[in-house]
Formats: sequence, structure tokens, C-alpha cells
Amino acid sequence: MGLLDNLKAKLAPAKDKVTDLAQQHGDKIEHGLDKAAKAVDSRTKGKYSGTIQSGTGKAKEALDRIAHKDDGGTPPPKPPTS
Repeated sequence: MGLLDNLKAKLAPAKDKVTDLAQQHGDKIEHGLDKAAKAVDSRTKGKYSGTIQSGTGKAKEALDRIAHKDDGGTPPPKPPTS
């Protein structure tokens, strides 16, 4: 068994736990992401709004992928935000 195989075996339980937490607390995590994005945007006085919004969106998509991994990896479609 190689080093990479050993690493994968040791990280498997942590991966399962992260998936469970993302499924249970996804709404709280998304709220935290929104709150952090708003705080950073206000501190930068809107200079990086586009970048912050893009990063927040990507983080939410990653969270959805992690949370819905058991469902085949396809999260339900989200309604467009204005």
C-alpha cells in the first residue's frame, strides 16, 4: 500500500463527517458565507463586490456538491438571485 492509499484511508472518515455536517447545517453555513461576504464587501467599500460575490457563489456550489454527494452529486437547482 502506497503513501497515497494510506492517506486516502485515513481521510475517509473525515470526508464522511464533512458530508454529514454539510447536509445537516448547509443553511447555517450559507448564512455564514453571506454574512462574511457582506462584512468583507463593506470593509472594502464595494471595491471588490464582483469578486466577493463570485467567490461566495462558488463556495455555495461546492457546499451543495458536498452535501448532495449521496444523491448522485447533483444538487437541486437553486432559484436565480437578483
